[in-house]
Amino acid sequence: MSVLSHNASLIFITGGVRSGKSSFAEKHAEEIAIETGGQLNYLATGVPSDPEMTERIEKHQRDRETGECQWKTVERSVHIGELVSSFNSEDIVLLDCVTTLLNNELFSRGHVWDNLFLTNVQESVVSGILKLKNQAKALIVVSNEVLNEPLAGNELVFTYGKLLGRIHQELVKEADQAFLVEAGVPVLMKGVQR
Repeated sequence: MSVLSHNASLIFITGGVRSGKSSFAEKHAEEIAIETGGQLNYLATGVPSDPEMTERIEKHQRDRETGECQWKTVERSVHIGELVSSFNSEDIVLLDCVTTLLNNELFSRGHVWDNLFLTNVQESVVSGILKLKNQAKALIVVSNEVLNEPLAGNELVFTYGKLLGRIHQELVKEADQAFLVEAGVPVLMKGVQR
């Protein structure tokens, strides 16, 4: 029995690195697509910046290629709200992941991390995601849970963690369902279990 509601328009999934959150998200996106007849879309925010990231991207691509369902992959590392016209009301969109999107937005602009810049980045990430939510049949958003790690000692890491925490709060507020995945086990944090 699925724990995800197939009527949800925004589903937020978080967990630690290698927690199984992406596999959980992909499986349930496929279930929604099969039930509704919608088109699966994978919105990849990752940039192959080092060998480990390249390997992770290739693994995710292989997993989608060998699955039962056909995925359309859209790669976009910044300004995801500009993709809204790429999707329609029959699309199931899986955005993986907010953490990488935030990194890309912060470091691609070459700005000083003052309050105005950080507020603009936060608004850009959240509004882009909400635009996609309003366009698609369902949007599943994956993010890393980094706030369980100590953030003190490095101002850059602390600022990043605070910003990610605010983005998570805004997304969960708008979400129909929110899950925390630990060791491959999803825990429903918000919403109704189907």
